[in-house]
Amino acid sequence: MNLVWPILAQVTLTLVLGLVTGWVRYQSVKRGEVRVREVALDNHAWPDSVRQFGNNFSNQFETPVLFYVLSGLAIYLGQVHFAMVVAAWGFVISRLIHATIHVGRNDLSQRFWAFGLGVVFLVAMFVMIVAALLTAPL
Repeated sequence: MNLVWPILAQVTLTLVLGLVTGWVRYQSVKRGEVRVREVALDNHAWPDSVRQFGNNFSNQFETPVLFYVLSGLAIYLGQVHFAMVVAAWGFVISRLIHATIHVGRNDLSQRFWAFGLGVVFLVAMFVMIVAALLTAPL
């Protein structure tokens, strides 16, 4: 059992989204949809389609931070087992689904369910870590 692969998968998702966001922004400037000075201080001047990518990239630094912390704790505490690995992969898959919806159709109800499912996997990881700590000998 290993948590390194789901961690690397989440990092890969984040890096790919960052690169795609940069490319989409570059193309928007190149097409003249926005001027660099208009977006130098905030993202509001980007066209909505470009903001979708930027917002999703930013999302990869929200709940995934908890995923990284919980994964690190699980490794440190020796709590890398089948259920933990399943929860970790479940979280990463939910983030992939969420990202696909967000930068695609952006259906808010579908996005909400994908996000919520990811949170459920995070809660499961949290509960497993807390349970291990509470049952560990002093």
